[in-house]
Amino acid sequence: MTLRQKLLLAFGILGLAASTMSSYVHYRLLTDPSYTSFCDVSSTMNCTQAYLSRYGTFWGVPVALAGVLYFVLILLLTLVDLRGKPQARDSAAGYIFLLSIIGLAAVMYLGWASFFQLHSVCLFCATTYVAVIAIFVMSGGALRVPLSALPSRAVDDAGTLARSPIALVVVLLLLGGVGAAIGWFPRESAAVAAEAVPPLTDEQRAALEKWWNVQKKIDLPIPNDGAKVLIVKFSDYMCPACRQTYEWYKPVLGKYLTGGQVRYVVKHYPLEAECNPSAPNNHYASCEAAAAVVMARSKGTAEKLEQWIFSNQLTLTPDSVKRAAKDVGGVQDFDEQYQTALQEVKADASLGATLKVGHTPTFYINGRELTGTTLTPPQYFDYLIELALKDAK
Repeated sequence: MTLRQKLLLAFGILGLAASTMSSYVHYRLLTDPSYTSFCDVSSTMNCTQAYLSRYGTFWGVPVALAGVLYFVLILLLTLVDLRGKPQARDSAAGYIFLLSIIGLAAVMYLGWASFFQLHSVCLFCATTYVAVIAIFVMSGGALRVPLSALPSRAVDDAGTLARSPIALVVVLLLLGGVGAAIGWFPRESAAVAAEAVPPLTDEQRAALEKWWNVQKKIDLPIPNDGAKVLIVKFSDYMCPACRQTYEWYKPVLGKYLTGGQVRYVVKHYPLEAECNPSAPNNHYASCEAAAAVVMARSKGTAEKLEQWIFSNQLTLTPDSVKRAAKDVGGVQDFDEQYQTALQEVKADASLGATLKVGHTPTFYINGRELTGTTLTPPQYFDYLIELALKDAK
């Protein structure tokens, strides 16, 4: 085994490990809104931003799963290069180089999206970038046949593959595994229904009540309008956890808001410098989305527009928000109203900055803060409202 082959194997394994971890984190983010990845170190070192952005999937397939397939192919071809017959080894080296070109183009695009669009770095993504670049550099020097000869070789190699039962089984298992993984992976719009979450046990209730009783309470400059419990949410329309809690908590809030004992207020905290200078500037359509909802209130379509925005979160752009404001929200003069509506958004963001809101979403239940890793599944959120009502009595 040459040094080049050893390095190809090493970087192939490194890339496969990073892609597998990326797939795991992406899956957890889609199925558990309370999950926080250990690679979410800060707003600029953040895996969640990458996986749940519009760059995290391609035609509905998670990019991380595509990475798993890519590195599996690299490793299989490297094994052929190590153990195969001379002609197969020559072809394998060419296929590896061709795949490395495709991979290099992909990571250049994803790197551009990460650094210049999302303004954040994903640790696992960066690891796969390094692996792909290393594979490109090493495979180029080992090319034994011209690229122009690969198409004709591919036909011959496909025939050889079809005549080898073991190789054919390996390929079918690989394709079947990839298809099963794509089918098993939840869609971006999937949300866990509140009724599917098991109820709290007595031990969980006791632990939650103990936690609740020691939380610091602050006074919010927001009237409760006679309600016993005031719930305030600081939210960003391009924040994945904001979308998840919007979907998870809607049934819970609907249970309490009809009686007048609970008041729910949403404050805008876009992570975009145009309307929130104190926040990282990595959500490029958040100000437009928040302003559009403000404008839609007078039309009675704010809730409908908000639902559309969260449902289309991964593909939001300033232009798509403007079109939705017109088509869904009935706002015909978005540009004319924009600066006026933005003043309300800026006021909300300023309040959030005063309260030192550090994450979205951040909830306050009668002044007690709920954010980051303390965000809870719906049955926990439901019980916290019960506790707040109990305290109010």
